[in-house]
This record gives sequence, C-alpha cells and structure tokens, in this order.
Amino acid sequence: MLDASKRERSRVRRHHRVRLRVYGTPDRPRMNVFRSNAHLYAQVIDDTTGKTLVSASTLDKEIKGKVKSGANLAAAVVVGRLVAERALKANLKAVVFDRGGYRFHGRIKALAEASRKQGLKF
Repeated sequence: MLDASKRERSRVRRHHRVRLRVYGTPDRPRMNVFRSNAHLYAQVIDDTTGKTLVSASTLDKEIKGKVKSGANLAAAVVVGRLVAERALKANLKAVVFDRGGYRFHGRIKALAEASRKQGLKF
C-alpha cells in the first residue's frame, strides 16, 4: 500500500504530465477539478491569461445547505451542475476537461457527467 504522501506525489506527477497536453484557450477554457478528503472544487480557467473565469465548490453558500457531506457522489453532482450553469451563464459552451491527475472514476466522473448533462460540452 502506498503511503499518502507518495500517492499525492504520484498524482501531482500525473497532473503535470497531463498539463503538457491540456491547455485552455479563450474559446475553450480548461475545467480543472481538485478533490480533497472533505471537499470538491471545480474551476474553469483561461490559460492564455491565467485567469479563473468560473468556479464552484462544496464550500459555496448555494451548495453548503444542500449536501450532507462535501466529499461524496451527491456533492460531486451538485458541484458539476453549478459549475456548468455558471459557465453557460458566462457564455462558455465548451471546455477542455482536466481531471487533475485523478482517475476518471467516482466523484470526478460524477462531476463531469453532471456538467455534460447541464449542457457543457467536452
């Protein structure tokens, strides 16, 4: 079994490797996901300017009362819907998905599918 620090170092290495290919433009910004033990965060980033255009997390006031825990599938679905709504409101219809070095499974997959269902394309 890997210890936590080695697992995190491996994830960061994978993320850096993926980031060499995944790049957000003004037309199609990058949707980044970060997962902690307690919360889930998603942000849409324009890498040409280095600015975060839209963000959502389980710490948002809109979500905090809706979910029991910030670290489960239900929370991931709510965050996915919210980030997609905010992106569409900001006139962003398509993004590049950056899974942050995590496997496309569980909370990451639930967030992505909820965003797609809300109308965001990637």
